[in-house]
Amino acid sequence: MAVHGVTRSTRDVDLFTVAAESLDPGVWQPLRRAGVQVRVEKGDAGDPLAGVVRLSAPSEHPLDVIVGKSPWQAEITSRARTTTIEGVEVPVAAPADLILLKLYAGGPQDAWDIEQLLGGPERAAVTAEVEAVLDALPAEGRRLWARIREPRA
Repeated sequence: MAVHGVTRSTRDVDLFTVAAESLDPGVWQPLRRAGVQVRVEKGDAGDPLAGVVRLSAPSEHPLDVIVGKSPWQAEITSRARTTTIEGVEVPVAAPADLILLKLYAGGPQDAWDIEQLLGGPERAAVTAEVEAVLDALPAEGRRLWARIREPRA
């Protein structure tokens, strides 16, 4: 969110991937040996995500690795642009793609985040990008988009 100019009170970091091997506990062994707590939660067949990995260390903000599984999510990772954050180059989802992920998650904070992402000067272009791929989302995500987009009296 911060990369796209949205200030929030939290300093949490979420990483997104569609790499299923991220859910293999063995992948995280080097971090565990370094004292990082690792919690791997695999989603079941009905879960919209493949799973989540929570990384936490003393005196640090936790980091969540969110593991997607849908083809439209893989497309988001392929469109990500490299950005430097605190001296580290990382791929970052474009505003429209971040909105798609937030629509998919569908919580109250996600709706607020979407409103903030649409508050910039590129609102029309971002809206068009979201609507071009909106059909890939489940019905709940499309309904949330309709509520956010409906004119307010």
